[in-house]
Amino acid sequence: MEGDPKHRFAGRAQYYDAYRPKYPETLLTYFRECLSLSRQSVIADIGSGTGILTELFLKNGNTVFAVEPNDDMRNTAQSRLSHYPTFKSVNGSAESTTLESKSVDFVTAAQSFHWFHHVAAKREFRRIVRVNGWAVLIWNTRKASTPFLQGYEDLVTWITSERKNRVKHEDLTVDAIAEFLGRQYETVKLENSQHIDLDGLVGRLMSASYAPLPGERLHEELVGKARDLFDRYQRNGTVTIEYWTEVYAGRVS
Repeated sequence: MEGDPKHRFAGRAQYYDAYRPKYPETLLTYFRECLSLSRQSVIADIGSGTGILTELFLKNGNTVFAVEPNDDMRNTAQSRLSHYPTFKSVNGSAESTTLESKSVDFVTAAQSFHWFHHVAAKREFRRIVRVNGWAVLIWNTRKASTPFLQGYEDLVTWITSERKNRVKHEDLTVDAIAEFLGRQYETVKLENSQHIDLDGLVGRLMSASYAPLPGERLHEELVGKARDLFDRYQRNGTVTIEYWTEVYAGRVS
């Protein structure tokens, strides 16, 4: 199924792990100061991918169940994070995590909620989250604040119109988030950025589910357009992608 992230992200783990942006330290500060995260908190990171958000909590000393349905993504996370003693890799999904009932304090979903079946996922989150626990939805959303970033968005628009296969979190409505988290959910935006060279720019594109991989139609044309964009705006061999790290937190339990 093309809409199934198990298949949409096949062959992208190496790009995702190397070229997706990290999350800012201010995100951890927000969890501590506003959501009462402690080192003893247990977290289920749902749709954890290659473990980018997972690692932020592991470094904080938390036990993290990294729940990921895509084999390539999950295996990449395992090979990179298995040295953390509190890392738990789980072959599961938002709708069926396989975790025990009332076993975690936080459920997080970074760059993944828009892939979930919301009704089934909400039921599952309520099952596994302890009383007064939090569900937190997180996205790194690109800004269009510079000519380079406007050019990047034009490039994404071109390739997705050619392939007609983009699924994006920006299409989520406020009502959909409120339906999932409850009307009293909290939200905050945090500054984030990513400084990358040409390989990083191409890799960042390849990490997206809509981009043609090597050997697929339009791949070489996309890479050529990315190279032209990079050459036009690079300074000292790098370009900067600016993001808002958007956070939505609610007590689904």
